[in-house]
Amino acid sequence: MTFTIAEIAQALNARVYGDDTVVITGAAEPARATETDLAMAMSPAYADGLALGKARAAILWEGATHTDYGLAAAIVVPRPRYAMSGITKLLDTGPGIEDGIHPSTFIHATARIGAGAAIGPFVAIGKDVVIGQNARIAAHVSVAEGAVIGDDALLCAGVRVCHHVTIGDRFIAQPNAVIGGDGFSFVTPDKSAAEKARENLGAEEATPEVSDQSWTRIHSLGGVEIGDDVEIGSNTAIDRGTIRATQIGHRTKVDNLVQIAHNCIIGEDVLLCGQVGMAGSTRIGNRVILGGQVGVSDNIFVGDDVVAAGGTSIYTNAPAGRVLMGSPAVKMETQIEINKSLRRLPRLMKQFAELQNSVSKLVQKD
Repeated sequence: MTFTIAEIAQALNARVYGDDTVVITGAAEPARATETDLAMAMSPAYADGLALGKARAAILWEGATHTDYGLAAAIVVPRPRYAMSGITKLLDTGPGIEDGIHPSTFIHATARIGAGAAIGPFVAIGKDVVIGQNARIAAHVSVAEGAVIGDDALLCAGVRVCHHVTIGDRFIAQPNAVIGGDGFSFVTPDKSAAEKARENLGAEEATPEVSDQSWTRIHSLGGVEIGDDVEIGSNTAIDRGTIRATQIGHRTKVDNLVQIAHNCIIGEDVLLCGQVGMAGSTRIGNRVILGGQVGVSDNIFVGDDVVAAGGTSIYTNAPAGRVLMGSPAVKMETQIEINKSLRRLPRLMKQFAELQNSVSKLVQKD
């Protein structure tokens, strides 16, 4: 794939300086760029790298010029990082899935495959499945009975879409994502030790008659419903609902190794980073951002526009717009003060011991 600087600038709706006929075949960090790479000089911090690399053209920050760095051409944008989304989209060839349907693929006679689909080897598509137009499905994917997937989907290698899952248009699932497995839902004949502990907050120890019980499965009858333009990372698991469907709103993006439990409802434009864990029946508002390894307790609500720093543990409802940090989650500014206090604690304890010793000596004199 080759593009001129003029074509790239047109795709970004950006300004070009210098020779717009320069040909680009890829993108690179400035210090590693070749003559046909577009150097991604996102800020003045990359200026030294431009001198080390061989790029003839670069993305530059507002106020910079190509002549300052000996370039033949430059595209100048107000927000270079945002421009990366357009450039990478232009240059990304995606996984190599050949056109047509591979002869090793199994497609049930009742399944409906949209026009323009490209389906790789050893794919299994079950009874009554509906797959939209222009789908790209890589090797070893399975789509189970009654699942519906919209137009322009990309299912990477090893993805599992379970029975009666409904997915919108332009869906992307990275390798080995599992959508629609059973929820982790078990119950005992009488209240379990976990239920007792939740009621009394651990004030009473479990007795044999409570703890000596076996777990019985609650089966998952609901499905999973996913909106348009949703992306799911590698090895992420989204459990089906118990009675109603687990839901994920439009344009939500889910990173690798995320667990979304049964009955969760996730809003639109949500960002869930790696290793986020959401317990059952959690509700997440719109535009929420959960950093890596954030944990969310079951049956709580996280309001619109909440941001939680990495490693935060959310045990109670979070109001809209709150910025959270820590375990248990508190306002980020509060947690920062807590962290400062903890760092001071050894010194304070030493001072306390010295004061205690001084007071003891005074008491002894009296």
